[in-house]
Amino acid sequence: MGYVQSKNDYSLFLKDSQASKTIIAVYVDDILITGPDDTEIQTVKNTLHQKFSIKDLGELNYFLGIEVSRLATGVVLTQRKFTRELLADCELDVSRVAKTPLPVSMKLSSDDSAPYSDPAKYRCLVGKLNFLTYTRPDLCYAVQTLSQYLHNPTVSHFKALHHLLRYVAYTAAGHHDTVYYQACSARKSKKQGTISKSSSEAEYRAMAAAASEITWLVRLLQELGVPNLGPIQLKCDNQSAIHIGKNPVHHERTKHIELDCHFTREKVLEG
Repeated sequence: MGYVQSKNDYSLFLKDSQASKTIIAVYVDDILITGPDDTEIQTVKNTLHQKFSIKDLGELNYFLGIEVSRLATGVVLTQRKFTRELLADCELDVSRVAKTPLPVSMKLSSDDSAPYSDPAKYRCLVGKLNFLTYTRPDLCYAVQTLSQYLHNPTVSHFKALHHLLRYVAYTAAGHHDTVYYQACSARKSKKQGTISKSSSEAEYRAMAAAASEITWLVRLLQELGVPNLGPIQLKCDNQSAIHIGKNPVHHERTKHIELDCHFTREKVLEG
């Protein structure tokens, strides 16, 4: 039908026709179609229906567990239904208020207390919270921290998990200073896959990962036809890592850093 697969996301298919662009996103047997050309969208739906007998659900309001609401200023993605079900199924008292994702003074380690009696429950709840981070970036760090102990959770780890669930219940009830669920950024929390020899290297590796993600996102937006994309600022609070990113000359502190990490330096020089 004239659609071309995206080079940046294999689940996307795009078609340019005159002054409009039609986009199709496919996830297994769930499909989203968007674009300004209603005739083209209807043609796609009719063709797919003839071949696969699809069910047209109309305007998007729910997709892969994510609810879509439209405002005058844009689109808001939430997981209210998933959150309610998560809190109902956890079988824990979440009525006590928790205003932070994790207790401020809590420091977790692999052997900080006795093993938790039901590790399967711990893993299940952390897994569900991980799915919730798609629209709740404020949970990313806490979920990533708790995910480090899936193999052998302790009582302290479960107490931290219970605290996080109480925070989710508190914020889901509307007691929050910001609209936490607006999907307006490509925010991410991830543990580094390699051990760094210094804090500067750790920061530099994080910059490299962020630069890679930003570059992908820019390419994707360009492919979708988003205009006027200016330079994106990559911020870091480690002066040594910033110096490595700006300095094109290899020196003693960087000789053990893999070449792929210098992707950051290349992007800085391009800018």
